[in-house]
Amino acid sequence: MKPTKVSGQLENEAIEAMLVEGRVFRPRPQLVADAVLSPDEYEEAVKQGRSDLEGFWEKAAEELDWFKKWDTVLDRSDAPFFKWYAGGKTNIAYNALDRHIKTHRKNKVAIIFESESGGRERMTYYDLYRAANKFANVLKSLGIRKGDRVIIYLPNIPEIAIAMLGCAKIGAIHSVVYAGFSALALRERINHTEARLVITVNGFHRNGEVIKLKEAVDEAMTASPTVETVVVVRRAGIETDMGDGRYLWFHDLMDGESAEFKTVEMDANDPLYILYTSGTTGKPKGVVHCHGGYGVGINRTLKWVFDIKETDIFWCAADLGWVTGHSYVVYGPLIVGTTTVMYEGHLLFPGPDRMWRIIEKYGVNILYTTPTTIRILMRFGAQYPKKHDLSTLRLLGTVGEPINPEAWVWYYENIGRQECPVIDTWWQTETGMFMVAPTPCNELKPGSAFKPLPGVHVDVVDANGDYVDPGKGGHVVVKEPWPAMLTTLYKDPEKYKEIYWSKFPGMYLAGDIATKDTDGFIWFLGRSDDVLKIAGHRIGTIEVEKAVTGHKHVAEAACIGVPDKVRGEVAKIFVILKKGVEKDEDSLVNELKAHVRKVLGPVVLIREIEFKDKLPKTRCGKIMRRVLKARELGLKEGDLSTLED
Repeated sequence: MKPTKVSGQLENEAIEAMLVEGRVFRPRPQLVADAVLSPDEYEEAVKQGRSDLEGFWEKAAEELDWFKKWDTVLDRSDAPFFKWYAGGKTNIAYNALDRHIKTHRKNKVAIIFESESGGRERMTYYDLYRAANKFANVLKSLGIRKGDRVIIYLPNIPEIAIAMLGCAKIGAIHSVVYAGFSALALRERINHTEARLVITVNGFHRNGEVIKLKEAVDEAMTASPTVETVVVVRRAGIETDMGDGRYLWFHDLMDGESAEFKTVEMDANDPLYILYTSGTTGKPKGVVHCHGGYGVGINRTLKWVFDIKETDIFWCAADLGWVTGHSYVVYGPLIVGTTTVMYEGHLLFPGPDRMWRIIEKYGVNILYTTPTTIRILMRFGAQYPKKHDLSTLRLLGTVGEPINPEAWVWYYENIGRQECPVIDTWWQTETGMFMVAPTPCNELKPGSAFKPLPGVHVDVVDANGDYVDPGKGGHVVVKEPWPAMLTTLYKDPEKYKEIYWSKFPGMYLAGDIATKDTDGFIWFLGRSDDVLKIAGHRIGTIEVEKAVTGHKHVAEAACIGVPDKVRGEVAKIFVILKKGVEKDEDSLVNELKAHVRKVLGPVVLIREIEFKDKLPKTRCGKIMRRVLKARELGLKEGDLSTLED
């Protein structure tokens, strides 16, 4: 089988790692003493994860409820289509809701919801259990059966969790489509899944405006022949045309249904959801996750990485349209029995302190957000968080892309009061769960995601599959299966094998590049096609961006390579300045070039620095460098369904 040709992925030259970060932050003794996983237990878990992988993950699976125990922990017979807990019967919704109703958590708050206008709603585990049961009955009344696909096109409102859990209870496969996607992107996902049902909302609030989401569904429906029913949540006070016979109001359907439902027993490897990701290829791929291994993986990793306590208020400030929202807004927090926060609107509305207001209002203990969000808030300065009481925070986290050291330190100092560890996590839509991350007991280096979690075998190799020396860059691979891994690409098993398993037989290719230091810390440098090739040197664009954002005037930066007749390629950098910076552009360009040269040396040749007000980003905050490069070189931009603006 021929490997997928991705720029930078099949080159034999070593990737050079240039940035050196010497600062080390050690955890506070009290945090270590109170941790769910002690330092000794962590070391023992690392050893067991290396010596007895199946025994390690079997013990983790015993923390969940099973209708029938598995016959085999890990079935490798049809690799790379690995089957975890083969023969086992479970249901992720049962573990997220049903089992808690028999315990002290029955009346514990499961979801704290805040609307953009400031309205709040609290749902206990019993409230959510009854609502999910009602919706499972709604699905059944509409003829939806186990294995049917349901598209959920909703913003961050409680109904999205109810819909996901209701689908899981009945065994239907849900596919959440981010509420900012266009009608075209929605239609593409509806038709690929051959969905029978779409769930949407008439409108919702975003950045001070009402987004009329149903209108996008109306447009998509003109060429979506498999859809039989559209269920509409009544939210915004707007006129809504429900004339199409396929359209029904969510609340009318719920009012007539029983709050009792017997959760369907699912095979551990039955599909739970399909989530589309375009990644760097520009073509959406339907990543499939299942009930069993996925539930085990997110339960174990959330408990250990974020040290979940019974009294915690956990806020993962992600949208449910992304895997972070699936794993660590809904399913993970509910499985471990914590309280999860959901916010409907824009984090800068009505001002740049909205995030801090929410933390203060609800006494949030753990905040998990993106480096992009942190850098945006940095632009407004430290005065905004200082206006609010953030003393309830115990842990901070980041996700989505590598965090530059300066943003890490700003977050630690201004939000965490130099008391809260910054838990940087590396994982993917495909991995389903955290893969590289610290626990609160570990030493931290700003900009590094630490080491692979116990039971996870992530490493860095060269183009031949050999381990790279410390300080050298290479391809990120996973050498052993893990429970929350994707099971396939929907309708395209051959592409699954080709993309992820063909280059390094027996190893999963993540598509990222990274380096390891002498202490074993992993430093992610970006995607494998985000590599500059300057006069024979191969340098990750993330390193250049980190160097640029280390300058006192820079809030954000994006680096691309542009052709050069002599050197093959040189760098072009797009820069967003911090608020209030007033300086001559020419002198600032020279100052930034000198700064990068000082940090990285003369090897990084910069052709141009262009100042921008904003950068093209996905709706989860990742900079779309391929779009910048396509625009710069006059090439086709590819799929833009994930583009925020």
